[in-house]
Amino acid sequence: MQARAWLNALRDAPRKKPLPVLSFPCVSLLNITVKDLIADSGLQAEGMRRVAERVDAAAAVSFMDLSVEAEAFGCPIRISDDEVPTVTGAVVTSEEDARALPVPEVGAGRTGRCIEAIQKAAALITDRPVFAGVIGPFSLAGRLMDVTEALVNCYTEPDMVHLAMRKATDFLTAYIRAYKERTGAAGVVMAEPLTGLLSPDMAAQFSEPYVREIIEAVQDDDFLVIYHNCGNNTIQMIDSILRTGAAAYHFGNAIDMAAMLPHIPADTVAMGNLDPAGQFRNGTPASVREETLRLMAACCPGYPNFVVSSGCDIPPASSWENIDAFFAAANEYYDSL
Repeated sequence: MQARAWLNALRDAPRKKPLPVLSFPCVSLLNITVKDLIADSGLQAEGMRRVAERVDAAAAVSFMDLSVEAEAFGCPIRISDDEVPTVTGAVVTSEEDARALPVPEVGAGRTGRCIEAIQKAAALITDRPVFAGVIGPFSLAGRLMDVTEALVNCYTEPDMVHLAMRKATDFLTAYIRAYKERTGAAGVVMAEPLTGLLSPDMAAQFSEPYVREIIEAVQDDDFLVIYHNCGNNTIQMIDSILRTGAAAYHFGNAIDMAAMLPHIPADTVAMGNLDPAGQFRNGTPASVREETLRLMAACCPGYPNFVVSSGCDIPPASSWENIDAFFAAANEYYDSL
C-alpha cells in the first residue's frame, strides 16, 4: 500500500493498531547484547522481523539510536551491552569549528549499516510498513556542540548554531534520501527531542525551518516523515511543529496527550505517549494495562486521529510481558466499545 494511503487508512480505522517505537527489546528475543545488535545489519533486520512476528503493530519502526549521525560527524560515543549508545564528546566548540566541519558522506560510521538493515528488514517484513529512525537537525547539532552548550549557544552564539544546523541539515537530507531511494522503507521517524527544551520562539528559529526543509526535500505520498518530540514544551511550540509539514506527529510522555490533541488538525495522525521507562521498562503488566486503558479513554473518544504508542523508544531491557500487556490493553479497550 502507498504510504500516504496506509496512514489515512490508519487514521480512519475505527479500531487502530498501536504504533510504538519498538525495536531495541529484540535483543532478548535474539539473546544478544545491544553491542552485538548495532554492529550487524542482519541482526537489526532479524530483530525487527522478530518484533513484527510478536506484536500486531501498525508498522515496524527501527532503532531510535541518536548517536548514529553524530558518530558519522566524528563525535565519540559510548557503547554498552544493555543500553542505547550515547554521544560522549563534542566536535564543534567555536564558530570556526562549525565552519570547518566537513559534512560526511552517507555511509560514514554506522550510517551505511543502518541503511542496509532497513533494506533487509523491508524485504523480511511485508505485512506492514517499515520506518527507519533518524535524528532531527537541532538534536544532531546539539550533539555536535554538546547538548547543554547548544541550548546556551542559541542565545550567545546564534551564528555558530546556524552553521552547525546547516551542516546537520545537508547531511540528514542526503541520509534520508538514501533510505527513500535504496531501502523500500515507507518513511522515517525523525526524533527532534532537544527542540522540546527550547522556548517556542527559539524552536521556530533554530529547528522549524531546517526540519521543514528536510521534509519538503524527501516527503511524498510514497515516503513519509513522522516527527517525534518528547520534550516538555511541545504543547507551547505546537504551531511551529505543525508548520514543518510532517505527515504525522509523535509525542513523549512529558506532556498530557489529551491536552495536546486539541491542537492537532483532525486529518493529521497524532501518536503517544505511554511512559517508556516508567511503564515498559519498570512497570508491571498490571500497571501497563491500567495506564494504557487510562490513556486511551482520555484520548480516543474525542480524537479519532489518535493512535496509541509509547512516549519514546522502548528501552532494550524492557519486559516482553509489559510490552504484550500494552497490546492486550489496546485490544481490550476496543473490545469494550
